[in-house]
Amino acid sequence: MNERVPDSATPRTGRSLHGVKFLVSWRLELTLLSREMAAALARVPDYAAGLERNGKIVSRYHIVGAHGGVWIMDVDSHEELERLLGGSPVYNFAHFEVTALTAMSS
Repeated sequence: MNERVPDSATPRTGRSLHGVKFLVSWRLELTLLSREMAAALARVPDYAAGLERNGKIVSRYHIVGAHGGVWIMDVDSHEELERLLGGSPVYNFAHFEVTALTAMSS
């Protein structure tokens, strides 16, 4: 298990701790709400907390007025991102928007 390194230990080179950072927005359309979707949504906080403990989620936010969230993810590769998103309890219910991030250097 990876130990979380404090932000102050992040190299000033603009590289992330793992390799690639992504902004991941996900939303659920509640007009399609089912018992299965509600159960999946209830499991998201525990799933995200585990990724946060492992340093894969740097920050996570709730989208006010919606059912969904925004995560800043720090992963080793695009393939790892795909695997982690695919493991999300809401993967089959949510719409995901993924944006690659890069540090802005001075």
